[in-house]
Amino acid sequence: MKAIIEYTDYRKFIQDYYDERKRDSAFTWREFARNAGFSSAVFLKYVCEGKKNLSISAAGSVANAMGLAGFEKTYFVLMVTYAHAKGDEAKMDAFEKRCALARAHKVRVLGGEEFDYYKSWKNPLLRELAPNMPGARPAEMARACKPKISAAEVSETLDFLEDANLLKKDREGNYVQTDKSISMGSVDAVPLAAKDLQRQMGELAVKALDLPLAERSMSGVVVGLTQDSYERIKKELLECRRRVIAIATESDKTQRVYRLNLQLFPISERLDKCEENKVSGVGENEMRR
Repeated sequence: MKAIIEYTDYRKFIQDYYDERKRDSAFTWREFARNAGFSSAVFLKYVCEGKKNLSISAAGSVANAMGLAGFEKTYFVLMVTYAHAKGDEAKMDAFEKRCALARAHKVRVLGGEEFDYYKSWKNPLLRELAPNMPGARPAEMARACKPKISAAEVSETLDFLEDANLLKKDREGNYVQTDKSISMGSVDAVPLAAKDLQRQMGELAVKALDLPLAERSMSGVVVGLTQDSYERIKKELLECRRRVIAIATESDKTQRVYRLNLQLFPISERLDKCEENKVSGVGENEMRR
């Protein structure tokens, strides 16, 4: 069985624990449930199947039944806490606690580096900027950033990018990218951090409106769509993003680092739903709620 630190889903961990015990003995779900203090013989089976949820208060008892103690028990409880977290902020807090716990015990959380990468706009900026400023000191890189950041922030970011194996130094001591492009990881907490990064980039886009027209390209259109046309446009934007990446990676040279935001979002309610609400007698004030 894999180490607990390699899991992000507490249900999968419980199932793997049961399967391993079952292979080596006559272990049953009834025995497992009894050891964890549950009266229902199939409760933990239903938890693994997604039919029931394990409460945070009961997580410790299940951890004890699986022989977890110390750091591993705390990690298991944090996995359950993450599953129960409501809202992005709570989920990010629970994931960060797991990462901090792992780092304190010299182990790595699956997806931890990816999660941290998407938390700040400085990470993708310095990942592109540093390899194209050979021999530059942090203070010089800081002056090249828009908006400006400190040399200390540059140093901290470069250290992280090296630790995360997103940048490395060549024989001359210059930074090079370990991969030409990267994509979002599969760990479910990573999109939460990516959402925060997109928010930061959106704020930078607003500030970029003050740049000369020769230095920026911004346009938009307001259109009425059906769900089908919306899905088709989403695919078109995805294909456009792929083509942009292909163009960007054709050359090994960089003169300037850019950010491209592709955004398609509703600025009205569903009109067919509004009509349904009118027919069913829902008032305008209720619709606004």
